[in-house]
Amino acid sequence: MSILTNGVSGLNAAQAGLLTTGHNISNAATPGFNRQQIVQTTNTPQFTGAGFLGQGTRVETVRRIYSEFLSGQVLATQTRQAELEVYASEIGQIDSLLADPSAGLSPALQDLFKGVQEVAANPASLPARQAMLSAAQALVGRFHSLDQRLSEIRDGLNAQISGTVEEINAYARQIAGFNEKVVLAQASGSSQPPNDLLDQRDQLVAELNKLVRVTTNPESDGSLSVFIGSGQPLVISNQPFKLAALPATDDATRIEVALTAPGGGTIRLPETLLSGGKLGGLLAFRSQSLDPAQNALGCIAMGLASTFNAQHVLGQDLTGNLGGNFFVPPAAPLVMASGANGGAAVLGATLADATALTTSDYRLSFSGGNYVLTRLNDNTNTNLGAFAAPVTIDGITFANSGGLAAEGDSFLIQPTRSGARNIALAINDARGIAAAAPLRTVAPLSNTGTASIGAGSISSSAGLPLAASPGGDIRLQFDAANNLFNIIGGPGGTLAYDPLTESAGKTYTLPAVGGFTFTIAGVPANGDSFIIQKNAAGVADNRNALALGGLQTRNLLASGSASYQSAYSQLVSEAGNQAREANIMLSAQDNLAAQAQRAQQALSGVNLDEEAANLLRYQQAYQAAGKLIEISARLFDELLSLGR
Repeated sequence: MSILTNGVSGLNAAQAGLLTTGHNISNAATPGFNRQQIVQTTNTPQFTGAGFLGQGTRVETVRRIYSEFLSGQVLATQTRQAELEVYASEIGQIDSLLADPSAGLSPALQDLFKGVQEVAANPASLPARQAMLSAAQALVGRFHSLDQRLSEIRDGLNAQISGTVEEINAYARQIAGFNEKVVLAQASGSSQPPNDLLDQRDQLVAELNKLVRVTTNPESDGSLSVFIGSGQPLVISNQPFKLAALPATDDATRIEVALTAPGGGTIRLPETLLSGGKLGGLLAFRSQSLDPAQNALGCIAMGLASTFNAQHVLGQDLTGNLGGNFFVPPAAPLVMASGANGGAAVLGATLADATALTTSDYRLSFSGGNYVLTRLNDNTNTNLGAFAAPVTIDGITFANSGGLAAEGDSFLIQPTRSGARNIALAINDARGIAAAAPLRTVAPLSNTGTASIGAGSISSSAGLPLAASPGGDIRLQFDAANNLFNIIGGPGGTLAYDPLTESAGKTYTLPAVGGFTFTIAGVPANGDSFIIQKNAAGVADNRNALALGGLQTRNLLASGSASYQSAYSQLVSEAGNQAREANIMLSAQDNLAAQAQRAQQALSGVNLDEEAANLLRYQQAYQAAGKLIEISARLFDELLSLGR
């Protein structure tokens, strides 16, 4: 019987080998499948007087050819690859939008100042003024369209985040279900590994890992615990934990990710914890690219409106009135209190200096009795202490108009986020463009000296407008005996002037009259005078238009380090650099992911040539075992025939 037993055991082992090889071949293209291999061992031998005689073989288990290390490498490279794919795709939208030569901001900026130059060349021309006004309206429309597109990207981003969270929850439920199947399979199969179930569960983990970076921990019962972030549980045994996409407590337009606790509460997860995968790419794009881009665009709009207005109000329009605001003044920074605040503090923020604005958002938090203001783009903290008096930082004045905050209270401040959306023209009549200066200087023909006075300029609207001539005139009359000009009218007083040493030119400022600055040069005769008066009928005056045109090349933004055009160019450059960097990193990560995949497949993948060889080997083993059974049967028949 031992020969028959050996033959049957060999037949069964060869059959198991054939089945396993066939299973491998059938699943060669199945995603996540790890090839399987039978593990044979000898049966317990039988002791005889001639020694131990073998009792054949048995299949101890079907082993899954699997490397936790190589699979971990694949997961690590794939989650980063998925993150970069999403980031590169999203940043490409901003890069294309801002750098578009026709739809970008640069052409509209150039057209505005081209219109200003035309008005400066023809200040009395209504068509030139209307062209400038139309160019300004086109610039406003360009700001609006760019901001609208960025807002659409933001809305789409929120939808993608919500959809990704739902996908993560679906995978978590499936993994929890497979955990239960694996535990039951191992319990009913003498702890033999259910290889196909393990492969399917691992494939779900791999797909989940492409959505968000996960870590896993195998448990003793065969289940697999899955974690995200810094150890927040997503699946424990057969229990999935649910993620939720919720509006931020301090910004309803911003979707955050929260983990639902077993008791039903939610724990909001910081964005920095959710790295990797599609979700990590979306969150990184929002914080590193979308927010700064929209803030920077708003900062340019607010800086342009503020500085253009500051010069425009120093001029005089076509009807002889002082210039008003050309653009609607920038709105105050947006302040949003956290919905979890419990204290009485009420934070207010006003725009103090648009030229000092940054592209960052801010968060004011209260902890340990101190208010701390954090600039979010670089996490710079400013301790405001008790915050008893208003404080100005980065061109924004912060003030607490309420009581004391509660521990942990916070406020989000967005100074420039809506700047591009809110910019608008304040005038709609071309005659309201203040191209002229409100004051002019006159040298009477009766002067006998060689002195002259410049046209002058003003720096404020204080003391203006002057009354019409002659009642509002300010006369500067030279007293040769005392080397000074007597100021007759206006603020009064005297201006010292020594022709012997100052004839090359001396500059004076009258703070009480619009900060009027002018220069006197030459040698005046005793009694010579100059007149400063209202610029009546100054329709051909272009001094303020020239000053407006000069704003184009002045560094007025970012605390005097950037012009309008260079600030936008920097925005375009940053978006382009981020897009290029993302694509380069994605290309490198694609190679890393492919290498990790090849290394893993070299061990665990199905090689059809190898499996074909195994088929022949097991076929021959099967035939040999069958031959052994045939010989055993013949021997048994011979024995029976001897007994007859």
